[in-house]
Amino acid sequence: MKILRNLILIILSCLLANSAAYAIKIGLYTHYSDKVAVGVSKGGVIENAKTGAYILVLNRMKPYKLKKSGNFIQVEIDKKLYRIKSREIIIRTSQSNGLVFAKNRWYRGQLLVLNEKQGLTVINELDLENYIKGVVPAEMPTSWNIEAHKAQAIAARSYAVANTGKRLEYGYDLKDTPQDQNYIGISAETLQTNRAVESTHGQVLVYNGKVIPAYYHASAGGSTLPARKVWGKDLPYIKAVKSFDEKIPKNGHRVGMSQNGAQILAKKGYSAYQILGYFYNNVMLRKLY
Repeated sequence: MKILRNLILIILSCLLANSAAYAIKIGLYTHYSDKVAVGVSKGGVIENAKTGAYILVLNRMKPYKLKKSGNFIQVEIDKKLYRIKSREIIIRTSQSNGLVFAKNRWYRGQLLVLNEKQGLTVINELDLENYIKGVVPAEMPTSWNIEAHKAQAIAARSYAVANTGKRLEYGYDLKDTPQDQNYIGISAETLQTNRAVESTHGQVLVYNGKVIPAYYHASAGGSTLPARKVWGKDLPYIKAVKSFDEKIPKNGHRVGMSQNGAQILAKKGYSAYQILGYFYNNVMLRKLY
């Protein structure tokens, strides 16, 4: 095994962006025609997304149901119906440690609701690091080795940055499903997975000066595949390698990092950076901010 061949060069001093925060928009509902239950964990408001004007004060831990009603957004409060004239509204908490509720889950950040011809689109707007905290435990078992979790955090962050704007036609960057990355908000977070995200804060994989979409999958069944065998085109940062998961059934596209392979290597004592350097070809590790 020639792990050192592709070991990531750690250049933490190189900045890819000047901002101390990187915002991302995640689609929770797209063109939804049924009622959407929303709320806040602490006091909050609904405001006009265009003007910032307050529309409604929200009580903590109280459900509010939204539904499209022509050019209006209809809100149900205590079984009474009201119309909101704005086509774009924001639901946010009034306290920094408050959460927003949708899709039967709690999320960090705020909600953006768009009233479109086909129905309501509900988007979770939050900073990148908090998004990754909701991805790692959704994509990888929380009981796994922290080095595997760190590798997952860096891969997921890289995928998100490289695919920012992918779903722009719907008003957001990525879906909350495995079509992009599985994301379930704060509900699945653990101390260890959050520590994995925090200890890799802002770190992404770069090839030839650009952040790569660091593809990953559950298991490759013994060997990963080059991208051209799956998608018909070569990706220079992806090569077929032994995946160490031959005892586990194949699950996924087999391109990039095998999550089960990452766990097996982590248990053998490999660091997150050695794991990533093994599964991705000639990449560098850099900081976004």
